[in-house]
Amino acid sequence: MRVLTELPALDAAEREHLERMHALVRAEVEARGEAIPFSRYMEIALYAPRLGYYRAGWRTFGARGDFVTAPEVSPLFGRTVARQVEQALSLIGEREVIEIGAGAGTLAARMVAELVPRGGVRYRILELSGAMAARQREAIAARAPDALASVSWIDALPEPGFRGVVLANEVVDALPVERFEVTAGGVSMHHVGFEAGRPIWESRPADPRLAEAVESIQHEVGHVLPAGYVSEIGPARCAWAASIAERVERGLVLLMDYGYPRRELYHPDRRAGTLQCHFRHRAHGNPLVRCGLQDITAHVDFTALARAAGLDVAGFTTQGEFLLGCGLLDPAVGVAPGSPEFVRLTTEIKRLTLPGEMGEAIKVMALTRGIEDPLIGFSGRDHRVRL
Repeated sequence: MRVLTELPALDAAEREHLERMHALVRAEVEARGEAIPFSRYMEIALYAPRLGYYRAGWRTFGARGDFVTAPEVSPLFGRTVARQVEQALSLIGEREVIEIGAGAGTLAARMVAELVPRGGVRYRILELSGAMAARQREAIAARAPDALASVSWIDALPEPGFRGVVLANEVVDALPVERFEVTAGGVSMHHVGFEAGRPIWESRPADPRLAEAVESIQHEVGHVLPAGYVSEIGPARCAWAASIAERVERGLVLLMDYGYPRRELYHPDRRAGTLQCHFRHRAHGNPLVRCGLQDITAHVDFTALARAAGLDVAGFTTQGEFLLGCGLLDPAVGVAPGSPEFVRLTTEIKRLTLPGEMGEAIKVMALTRGIEDPLIGFSGRDHRVRL
């Protein structure tokens, strides 16, 4: 991913879309009578019906989109994750899988191609965008046509009593966050106003809830965050994790995302936070431009998620170690060294596992209820102590 300050020009349709998004933000600010919290701006920018980045039908994933996720890097990713899911389903004694936010459908297609032939699997995709659901259906029909009948789409989590696996790959980092700043006078909270035809930053004293949360973070990490320190905190993410957990009677919640344990996320050296935007494979740090046209993410506090869910933490590790534990290297066994197939496989494996690629930046956490057996993906180094 290239980090650039200069972004590509917009075409006419994108300029029109941007104007509509600005109208939404302006209306929200005017209705409130003051600037809105950044979390609300992020929610509008990403999830406003028919207009938000993830609801408007843009081609967001892959080479023609704005960023590439692990399932697009290699089919090995989905094939390997399916092994962990299969083991969990066997331990649970059910064949139910829910994938939250299936993106372009690449992971879902590979998962059902692997799981359905092993025994009837009910694979449900929680997707709020009709355009994305249609794209997911096309991907599965093209890559796993025999398994399409086993897939259905839902727009809400199931009722309590779910028994099976819940899967979320690079979902949590795009859920809204509050943005705070430590100042000499206390903690401020970043808001978004609207002026001269565009969103602008405004700073207000943090409300008691956010100020208390930042104080709790400082107490836990064992140091005072310096003045000028900016970062993010995700109460909506914790509520999301809790809502999933309360529905799971017996099962596995498998989360894969960019992030850190709390002590590492709020390290003094990470004083500019982790907020990042992606537009046509350019990464930058200004969420107020390209509203509705670009992705906005912030790294996940895995410690907070685990606590909010209240489930057993059955595993926490890096993506590289997780995939290796699930047998990522198996397809390369017996392939002639130096052959085109061997070169392709090793190149894809390196992108998925090396520290300089996706191997360490993405973490994998397994939250379980009613599963006692160890999970294969966490058979290597145990990073739970970092939480």
